[in-house]
Amino acid sequence: MNTSIAALYQGTFSVGLDKVFNRIPRNGTPNRGALKISLNPFLLTSTSKTALFDVGIGLFGDGDGIQIMRDNLANFELTEHDITDIFLTHTHIDHIGGLAHKENGYWELAFPDAKVWASRNDWDQLISAEHKDPKRAEFYAFVDARADLHLLEDTDQPYPELRNETIGGHTKYHLAYFYEDKYIRFLNAGDVIATHAQINRKFEAKYDYEPKQSQEQRERLAKIAYDEDYLVLGFHDDEQPIVEITGYDEKTGYLTKPFPTNEP
Repeated sequence: MNTSIAALYQGTFSVGLDKVFNRIPRNGTPNRGALKISLNPFLLTSTSKTALFDVGIGLFGDGDGIQIMRDNLANFELTEHDITDIFLTHTHIDHIGGLAHKENGYWELAFPDAKVWASRNDWDQLISAEHKDPKRAEFYAFVDARADLHLLEDTDQPYPELRNETIGGHTKYHLAYFYEDKYIRFLNAGDVIATHAQINRKFEAKYDYEPKQSQEQRERLAKIAYDEDYLVLGFHDDEQPIVEITGYDEKTGYLTKPFPTNEP
């Protein structure tokens, strides 16, 4: 069985200052003053594991993110019980909200057989913080108590083919993941490189914890991806969530092309 990576598109949203995720068409326009954000958890399948990189917003957005995830997995003849591992880049709700649900009136794990990997510092910060939204507070406490959590240090290697690195920027303890086996190599920098366009963009975003650090990491990671032939995963991309860097032009920057995502 060859290793494969696929984007599981969950939808596109208009997100304003209230941080409410309102669903819009994939090619739609966000509300005035709002950001357009698509969500693409990534599915890794190999001989040894069936893993997700981030799990989307779950029940915290407009629409049933849990059922959308089930439908996406069914397209690959998988169910939530087939997921062996979940790797979180950071703990924002649009990346971890799909870890649990209340479909039967009480909290349940969405992927009951999966190990959940996250930054130790990031997770500790999340659990120790005071949360104004009671629903989110319940969700965080439930996942902390019931999920099979495996907390990662700043640099760690959960599996021989996978390593993580704390890169900060978007959040204080944001992780990047580097995967490599004989079939595929990819880099997932979460919201530090959230779309393929950001590979070449130079900007400091107000929504980042350390905007300058995010930009420095984007430049560093893009060079690594180009020099070492890593695919780049873009969690928030609505067009090309997985790209290959094919070259470099001194005037325009890195040249990219879409990598087949096997998206049904």
